[in-house]
Amino acid sequence: MTEKKIWTLKSIAKELGVSNATVSNAFSRPDQLSKKRRDDILASCQKLGYSGPNKAAQSLRKGHSNIVALVLPDSVEYMISDPVASNFVKGVSSVLEKNQVNLLLFSGASDNINEVADFVDGFICYGIPRNAKLVEQLRATTKKVVTADFDIDRNASVGIDNEQAAYEIAKLAIKSADDNIAILGLRLLDSNLTCRVYELPDFDLLPSITHRRLNGYKKAINELGVTLRDDRIWNIPKSSHDIALIAVREALTSIPRPNVLLCMSDLIALAALKEINAMGLKIPEDISVVGFDGIDETNRSNPPLTTVHQNSEEKGSKAAELFIKRATDSVLIPYHIEHRQSC
Repeated sequence: MTEKKIWTLKSIAKELGVSNATVSNAFSRPDQLSKKRRDDILASCQKLGYSGPNKAAQSLRKGHSNIVALVLPDSVEYMISDPVASNFVKGVSSVLEKNQVNLLLFSGASDNINEVADFVDGFICYGIPRNAKLVEQLRATTKKVVTADFDIDRNASVGIDNEQAAYEIAKLAIKSADDNIAILGLRLLDSNLTCRVYELPDFDLLPSITHRRLNGYKKAINELGVTLRDDRIWNIPKSSHDIALIAVREALTSIPRPNVLLCMSDLIALAALKEINAMGLKIPEDISVVGFDGIDETNRSNPPLTTVHQNSEEKGSKAAELFIKRATDSVLIPYHIEHRQSC
């Protein structure tokens, strides 16, 4: 079997008996050639299997690639299955495509942004990456950076007021100073374990959105004079039904059983609703449940879930707009509480 020849600009020009500039113009500067001459050269290149000048080399010469790397909080496999992250990516994509800019998904568990830095015009970072070293690399890079749901002093960020939103929904869920509360947290610890949280790490310098939500819950709890037991906060490493169910079952079999569940994502809250129903308990008479995010499924759950609705697609669109405009704004987008039948 004959190996397919790998053509370069120089070798294809020699094969066609034309100059390097003529081939380059046929691909990149069509106004420099007659239509017939350009069509003949492109047809010959296609027949020989040459697709044009090296794009990476062109990008280096031009100083831009029309590619943006979207740094995700976790692995690409996990994040594309998460409805909140998927909506954010959808918002980013819609704006970039309109501006003829391509999107590269980059795992937040990767070792180094420098693996792709030379090939992209900059970074949009959605949430604090699982590999915290990437945050320092994003601070240091000379490329454009826009962050979502956290800020690294690069003067371009977008998010919602997570602490205030959590405070508001907790005040809605808690009815009495005698309530027994459990908090089902998301990535409160740098751990893959689903476990109770007795001591939080120092996150004063770069608090995550879930730590801000925890602050909001605690503010409401303190204002309402409720006692939060030391063993009633759980760390759930990923927002998925199966993983959340471990913490949900622990919480629901605790003594005394909580009658208010404050959940840091809708997927966690939906797992709680399903388990509470399976136990034959009534919602909200026996247990009130609230979520966070406002995904579509919350309106179809049994009962419909009370949740903080944040527009993740709008957040993604705004992040991309900040990038395209090379803006230096810190933008807070609105949220609202969907008060339904779960509390």
